[in-house]
Amino acid sequence: MPQESRASVPPPLLDFGRDICGDVRLSGEREWLVANGIGGYASGTVAGLLTRRYHGLLVAALQAPVGRTLLLAKLDETAAYDGLSYPLFADRRTGGRVAPEGYGHLERFGLEGTTPVWTFALADALLEKRVWMQQGANTTYIRYDLCRSSGPLALSIEAIVNCRDHHANTRAGDLEIGVEPAPNGLRLAPRGGEPFYLLSDGAEASPRHEWIEGYYLSVEDYRGLEPLDDNLCAGLFEATLQPGGSLTLVASTEAEPGLDGRVAYAERQTYEEALLERARPCLGDAPPAVEQLVLAADQFIVRRSLPGEPEGRSVLAGYPWFSDWGRDTMISLPGLALATGRLELAARVLRTFAQFVSQGMLPNRFPDEGQAPEYNTVDATLWYFEAIRAYYAATGDRALLRDLFPVLADMVDWHLRGTRYQIRADPADGLLYAGEPGVQLTWMDAKVDDWVVTPRIGKPVEINALWYNALRIMSRFSRILGEPATVMPAEAGIQGPGSPSKPYNALADKARGSFSRFWNPDAGYCYDVIDGPDGNDPALRPNQLLAVSLPHSPLLPEQQKAVVDACARRLLTSHGLRSLAPEHPAYTGHYGGDRRTRDAAYHQGTVWGWLIGPFVSAHLRVYRDPVQARSYLHPLLRQLAAHGLGSLSEIFDGDPPFTPRGCIAQAWTVAEVLRVWKETQDASSVPVVGTVPKERAQL
Repeated sequence: MPQESRASVPPPLLDFGRDICGDVRLSGEREWLVANGIGGYASGTVAGLLTRRYHGLLVAALQAPVGRTLLLAKLDETAAYDGLSYPLFADRRTGGRVAPEGYGHLERFGLEGTTPVWTFALADALLEKRVWMQQGANTTYIRYDLCRSSGPLALSIEAIVNCRDHHANTRAGDLEIGVEPAPNGLRLAPRGGEPFYLLSDGAEASPRHEWIEGYYLSVEDYRGLEPLDDNLCAGLFEATLQPGGSLTLVASTEAEPGLDGRVAYAERQTYEEALLERARPCLGDAPPAVEQLVLAADQFIVRRSLPGEPEGRSVLAGYPWFSDWGRDTMISLPGLALATGRLELAARVLRTFAQFVSQGMLPNRFPDEGQAPEYNTVDATLWYFEAIRAYYAATGDRALLRDLFPVLADMVDWHLRGTRYQIRADPADGLLYAGEPGVQLTWMDAKVDDWVVTPRIGKPVEINALWYNALRIMSRFSRILGEPATVMPAEAGIQGPGSPSKPYNALADKARGSFSRFWNPDAGYCYDVIDGPDGNDPALRPNQLLAVSLPHSPLLPEQQKAVVDACARRLLTSHGLRSLAPEHPAYTGHYGGDRRTRDAAYHQGTVWGWLIGPFVSAHLRVYRDPVQARSYLHPLLRQLAAHGLGSLSEIFDGDPPFTPRGCIAQAWTVAEVLRVWKETQDASSVPVVGTVPKERAQL
């Protein structure tokens, strides 16, 4: 009789059967992701097809958290059982034909935490496969468990490798990789690169060296990029599993990683359970989908070691292709760290970024190749004030506040006297101006060669909402710390001495008074940009929501309501908010095609998931109904099963059915859902001052 290796196992959160697993159109579009906390990752499709250049079982961060390099592309497994052979993998080569069709044997796919689990049905045998990474190491585990069978099952596994930047493609002969036996497996030595290892706890390994050409990457083709890639078959692993037996393969940049798959998986499960235990007091009785987002949130947190700060931390903006960005990090931090109970992590990130401040500015991004950070952003710096405010509201940590206050004061000084890219406070009205031709500074930052799609030169509405918010925050911080004002009255355009906090308050009062210039009475909502090269821009965009959602709003209550209503009726979708109203002549409802076509649509109607956060916060402020506000999150929670499994996508088409596009896992989308989930929960039980939850009103 068949034997079961384990008793009943609870089903995973995401649990697909043959209706999805056996349909390559569906299983080939759903992607999984595991990460290691230093920038490395593994990712692929349920079907096992390589559809992106970023798919692989080990994409190592060789200059953590960047320098990401594809080392192990895939494993081609064939099972022999009861006299029959079963290919368990799938390939699509030049011409588009899929062969073999290993997903035809896939009975079930699901997630255990972040770990993908495939269950193959081979006659009366069930073979499970799991993939996960070791936290803090460029090490991937692939474990096979024969959990039901009436006899032995033989596995033959071909290791398909590479050694290229994860943004690139390979042609056979482009690189040289030496393959040689090593204890427990194989040592691979790329010419000019560091060696890596393919090891096993029980298989017999033999070297091979055969190029396989013409892997067809369908998603890259859709994105207008080179769709063909070549990989090297570098070894064969063979083993026979007895009923209830298991086999573990390990791909690693380390020569001696642990080989016991059960021990390694127990460590992974313990790590993820600890994350959930820390988050539960913050999120209350959250449903499984929200707990899944807690685990997804951890995937974006990476180590960025600095001289004297080996435990520095940062946030990867999205998988598979983004590095760490200042704007994304500061927007994401409250959701990724504060809403999940990881307060010390938030402090490390805030301290890490303080070391990169230059001319009063936070970096826009850290290039993936490890070069110096870039500073072409006006909003990352302003989001830093809000991230510190949120951290202090959650912790009361005066030590961090005292350490970072001089950095914040210096930022205000630079913005008053002017810094890069004409970023400066206009002395006439106290509003922040930014921009010059050829540079993109706001989050709407698409650029193709010299073409800036949405330049937004002038005074953007969300930038000035953030500027006003930052000035009010500085006023409060200076009172908390008893610090003298660092903005001199003459510099600030304010006459006469005052209390230590008056300069910041006076600056804020001036900006608030001038903010009325953003109001477009004919439209009933805010201009997107004022004082631009072509005057005021009346386009309806979601940026004005920040003038309602931030703790300190410069709008009147009736204006706040009008903004929320306009955005709800013309920008809101199931998965976030459109970046431009559909009736605008430049609106584009579909995101796809080559780079120019995609970037032309990126902020011209494409839906952004992260914007659901400001919308829910603004809706809660205006209508004070946490149940209704939270209801806007439910469609996004269902999206956990649609694209990047267990996570949330970067963007979606502007037109129904709002198909997910872009990154399969985006930090600020995940973070904002977590942040406002907690905010709506707190609003149900915490007294409010005016229309703002108490802890937000205090700061």
